[in-house]
Amino acid sequence: MPTRILPAVGDADAVRSITTLLSQLPDAEPLPPVADSTQLVDSLARLAAESVDDLPEIVVVHERIGPVPALELVREVALRFPAVGVILVTADAGPGLFPAAMDAGARGLLALPLSYEELAARVQAVAQWSAGVRRHLGHGGDVLPGVGGRVVTVSGAKGGVGATLTAVQLALAAQAAGRSTALVDMDLQTGDLASYLDVQFRRSVVDLAAIADISPRVLADAVFRHDSGLALLLAPAEGERGEEVTDRAARQIIGALRSRYEIVVLDCGAQLSGASAAAVESADTALLVTTPDVVAVRAAKRTVRMWDRLQIRKAEETTVVVNRHTRATEIQPPLIRKITGTAVAGTAIPANFKELQGAVDAGRVHELDNRSTVKQALWGLAGELGLVAAPETAAKGHGRPRGERGAGGLRRRREAGG
Repeated sequence: MPTRILPAVGDADAVRSITTLLSQLPDAEPLPPVADSTQLVDSLARLAAESVDDLPEIVVVHERIGPVPALELVREVALRFPAVGVILVTADAGPGLFPAAMDAGARGLLALPLSYEELAARVQAVAQWSAGVRRHLGHGGDVLPGVGGRVVTVSGAKGGVGATLTAVQLALAAQAAGRSTALVDMDLQTGDLASYLDVQFRRSVVDLAAIADISPRVLADAVFRHDSGLALLLAPAEGERGEEVTDRAARQIIGALRSRYEIVVLDCGAQLSGASAAAVESADTALLVTTPDVVAVRAAKRTVRMWDRLQIRKAEETTVVVNRHTRATEIQPPLIRKITGTAVAGTAIPANFKELQGAVDAGRVHELDNRSTVKQALWGLAGELGLVAAPETAAKGHGRPRGERGAGGLRRRREAGG
């Protein structure tokens, strides 16, 4: 059986050179190249969704791939698609880069310009490794072994629209359905998740920010196990420390959570940072919560347009959730869909704050009465999104795995003074 090799090369001249050499290798089947990190991750995710057996045995990553740096991309591919061998090609194959590439998960490092002999030898070795991993796993190789690893982000069109409550209840619904669930406060400066759940805990997401390789033990030390069964990763008590969680750190933290939990729900708040941009961009499902009033809907439209300009997420890949909905309001979900250009969840959350006030004031929203119409609607939304179903029967159409464009776009905009 030929070895399928997917080149990820952004430079046109390098594409021609690498594909020409790959086509000359015996028993090699070069696939059409992808030009950036987003296309690579999207292509692999699409193949894995059809059948993990369709994944290529080898991915060749060129050092000038973008917008995500090559080593970060190698780490992402190695984490999410563990039976795919990654070869990094670079002009600087010095002794310092080799251990960094291996730590990121690469199975080989080749110096530019490529030689046929070295490429053939490395491809053969990585192909044998990939075949061995797949035989051991019994099939094409699990994507995120052992768990589903689905990431859902919940953002607010503006402050006070109910994003945190939505995130909490979605996570509780998934946990109650028997799916291992992590709830993360990615609203790093002003997050209130600890207050909503009556939690006092000294560790936070910041404790993971400077760790290059987040092991299961390190992750377990940072996570707080709530009485509800949820694994909580909280925002720092000192909001200014949120700046320590860069877009790169956020991707690594989310990757570690993906590998450990079936469902990862991130409360991203209403303010865009590099970390929250990375979260929204890489999410399988990105929710944007709004209320049916002019100010909030306009804010939702601005947010959707900003995400698109910064290449974080397209409007059609975002799902708006309408909170505090009443039949009497002039602004109904179909109009919000038209204004924002997004999908709108079929489940609208009713306006009934009296049901919530006692639980919110006590910081016990996890104990919200089962008869609450708000809770029933939010758990119904969890069902609509497939969070309470078995992974193989989860609802489709509410987003897909994404590449790593958003935080880089935000960073470039900041550097340009935007």
